[in-house]
Amino acid sequence: MPRFAANLSMLYPELDFLDRFEAAAKDGFRAVEYLFPYAYEQRELAARLSANGLQQVLFNGPPGDWERGERGLACLPGREAEFREGILKAIDYAAALSCPRIHVMAGLVPGGMERDAVQPTYLDNLRWAAIEAAKAGLDLLIEPINTRDIPRFFLNRQDHAHEIVEAVGALNVQVQMDLYHCQIVEGDVAMKIRKYLPTGRVGHFQIAGVPDRNEPDIGELNHPYLFDVIDEVSAQCGWEGWVGCEYRPRRGAVARGTSDGLAWLRSLPRTSGA
Repeated sequence: MPRFAANLSMLYPELDFLDRFEAAAKDGFRAVEYLFPYAYEQRELAARLSANGLQQVLFNGPPGDWERGERGLACLPGREAEFREGILKAIDYAAALSCPRIHVMAGLVPGGMERDAVQPTYLDNLRWAAIEAAKAGLDLLIEPINTRDIPRFFLNRQDHAHEIVEAVGALNVQVQMDLYHCQIVEGDVAMKIRKYLPTGRVGHFQIAGVPDRNEPDIGELNHPYLFDVIDEVSAQCGWEGWVGCEYRPRRGAVARGTSDGLAWLRSLPRTSGA
C-alpha cells in the first residue's frame, strides 16, 4: 500500500490543532501535511513533529488574504512582490520543519480577466520561486483544483498542470495530484495515474471521498483499486511519495471522532507504515 499522511487541517477537528500531531501518531500515521504553518512558531511545530515521530511532508505557501477568499497569489498580476515575500517565508518554515515540498497555490483568475491573460504572470512567478526553492533543496507543487469547491481557480486539469510544469522547465516543480479534484473535473482517474506518475512529475497525491469529501470508503471512487494502481505504477517507475488524507471526517463529532472513521485505513494490507 502507499504511504499515507494525515492532513491535520481537516482530520481531528475535534481537537485543537497542536494536539492533532499526537492523535495522528497514535492512529499509526508517520507523516503529516496541513494547509498553513504560519500561525505557529517554527520551534513549536518542530517539537510536535519530533515528539510524535512524525515527518512533515507538505504545506502550502501563503495564500494571500484567506479570510477574504484569496486562494493563492501566483497568477495575480500586480501582486508579485507579495508572492515573493510569501515564498521566502514558506522556504524558511520548510527548512525549520525539514519539509521537502511546498504547494504553491495558483489563485483565482481575477474578475474580468481570462486564464490566458494571467498565465504569463503565473509562469514568471513559478520560475522565480523554483530558483529560490532549489537553493534550499525543496520541491514546489502545483495542484489542479475543481471549480465547484473554488470557483475561478486558475488551475483545474491534470493536462494543464503538466503543461505548466513543462513550460516552467525546472526539475523541482511538480504536480500535486488530488484524486478528489481529478474525479470531479475529469474522471478516468486510474488512467491518469498510469499516464502521469511515470513522468516523474507527480510529487504527491491526495485523496477524499467523492462527492462530499469525506472518508475515502464513501462515495463513487474505488480507492482500494486506485491504491493498487499507485502501487503497481510506483513499482515500475520508482515513485516513493506520500498520499495525503485530505478529507472531512464524516464522524468528526461522534464518539472518538476522526479515529473512528479510519476503518478504511485499518482494513488495507499493511506493507509499510501509514
